[in-house]
Parts: sequence; structure tokens; C-alpha cells
Amino acid sequence: MERRRFALAAALAISGSLAVACGGNGGTGGGTGTAAKPVIGVDYPRSDTDFWNSYISYVPKFAGELGSEIKTTNSQNDVAKLTSNVQTLVGQGVKSVVMAPQDTAAVAPTLQQLEGKKIPAVLVDTRPDTGNAYMVVRADNRAYGEKACRFLGEKLKGSGKVVMLEGDLASINGRDRTEAFNDCMKQNYPGIKVFGEATNWDGAVASQKLSTVLTANPDVKGVYMQSSFALAGTLQVLKQRDLLVPPGDPKHVFVVSNDGIPQELKDIAAGNIDATVSQPADLYAKFALSYAKAAIEGKTFQPGETDHDSTIIQVRPGLLEDQLSAPLVTADGGTYGGIPSLKHDDKSLWGNNLS
Repeated sequence: MERRRFALAAALAISGSLAVACGGNGGTGGGTGTAAKPVIGVDYPRSDTDFWNSYISYVPKFAGELGSEIKTTNSQNDVAKLTSNVQTLVGQGVKSVVMAPQDTAAVAPTLQQLEGKKIPAVLVDTRPDTGNAYMVVRADNRAYGEKACRFLGEKLKGSGKVVMLEGDLASINGRDRTEAFNDCMKQNYPGIKVFGEATNWDGAVASQKLSTVLTANPDVKGVYMQSSFALAGTLQVLKQRDLLVPPGDPKHVFVVSNDGIPQELKDIAAGNIDATVSQPADLYAKFALSYAKAAIEGKTFQPGETDHDSTIIQVRPGLLEDQLSAPLVTADGGTYGGIPSLKHDDKSLWGNNLS
């Protein structure tokens, strides 16, 4: 993919070029000038999933490429801790803050405090329900649900039963993925019954609920996990029920995940799961830090196409979102319900390049 070959280091050598790196036709420049090493605060949302641990590993790498100093905290999926961490970062003199609040409603007061102090906030992965931010760096989460729906709909030939292991509906991500999956099924595959199970992004809860549904409905033929948090538990439940069999076996349950971590790609190759949507952990880190640095420099952006294979949209006045690309990944790289996919061993996938 073109975005993988994007020469960020070269771009930084050109005055004002960060606007190009971040915003395509959206950058207006006009920076006021900053110190050689702007200090950016980064709050990691959690460190109990492979996806977020991958993101954490990318942050210092891209901070180094940008020539930025970072101060880091970890809010461990606790909005109260996030609030405290942001106050700590502000006290350490950061000039912008990157965060990924998992509770997108409760983060509003923290955003208000930062806005009052004129410290720009960049949000990663999640969009605040209310409040302003300099930029949201995210993929189109409704597209995640749509892609999973199309894949399962085609595999089940439009009929049968599937379980959707939802994230947390307190999160815009959980709501987007859930609503899009349900809408797509109703519109395109009305013969498929969906069992929606809220899990609060908790693997143990997901396993228990999947097991309960399978007990009452042993003819379930598909599972959509809204995140890889449920991967290990889902495979364990299927194995216990003698359903973890190759795709060609009539007992096979088609599984779609979401994240694109290395283990998912290995499981697709092994035939344990069938697809995932690759959420770009590397680009989340890269462009979140790029926008944070741009904010310190006083640059601004407008809605439109970027030159890193994404689109900036205006969610509402005071809030822009850069929607990064997140491809469907399958065993064969085929097209499902009109959705093209990448093959699991495609070298452009971050999950195949994590060192």
C-alpha cells in the first residue's frame, strides 16, 4: 500500500511539510514555530491486549522519527485514571496530549480542561461523544461491522445463525460496529439471525456468553468478534465443542475478528478463523503523534482526502476525524459481498511486520 511507503523522515526535512504528512489538502500551515523537540504527552489506554501492546511499541519509534519528546502514562481502561494522568502530563509541561479514551462519554470534562489550558488533544481509535479535540485518528468503525457482515453473509449464503461478540456500547467503537453489522444483516441477509452479546471488551465475558448461545443454538455457523480480545476464548470454546475444524469441514464455524494482530493472521493461515479487519496500530501511533506535533506548531486542517490513503471528515463543528484505511483480511484475498480483501500474508499488513 502507498501509505506504507510514505517517507515521513524525508517529509520532516522540509519546512511546513508535516501538514502534508498529516492532512493532504487539509493542511494550511501557518505555524508559529516551536522548539526542536516538542513535548507530547501520550496516555496509553490499556496494556492487556495484543493490539494495544503493539500500539504502545510503535509510539516511541515514531516519536523518535518525528524528533519529539514524549511523556507517557497508562490509564488501564479507567476514565478516572485517565483524568488524573492527563493532569500529571500537563504538570510535566507537555504541549499536546494524545489519548485513547475507552469511555467516550466520560472523557468530555478532560477535553474541556485541556481546551481551557490551550493544550490540543489528539484522540486515537475512539471519538468523544461530546467535546472538542484537535484531531481524531481513527478508522471507519462502521466499515468494520459492514465488512464482517458481508464476509459472514457470503460464507453462510444468506441464512443461518451468527453470534456478534460486541465490545462496550459505552464506546463509540462498540456502537458503530454493532449498528453497522446489524444494519447490514437486515438489509442484505435477512435470513441470518444475529445474537448480539455485550462483553465490555472482556474476553472472559465473551467466552461465557458465546458458550451460552452455543448451548441453546448448536447450529450457530458464524461468530463476529469486535476485537481480538475475544480470540483465545472463542477458539477455546469452539475446541471444547469439537467445532474448531478446518473451513472445508461441515462443522466449521466461520469466525471474523477485528484488529489484525499477528496471532489473528496466524490463525487465518491455520484455518482456525477465517477473516479479520486490520486496524492500523502502526498508523494510529504515527499519525496521532504527527497531528500532535502539528498542533504544537499551530497548523490547521480541513476535511478532504489525504496523501496517506485516508479521508479527513468533520464529525461536528470543532471536531475533525482522519479515517485511516482498515482492510478486510482473509485466507485467499478474495472479494466478499463486494468487499475486497488482502491475503493474510500480505506484507503491507502491520501484523506481518511487527518486530
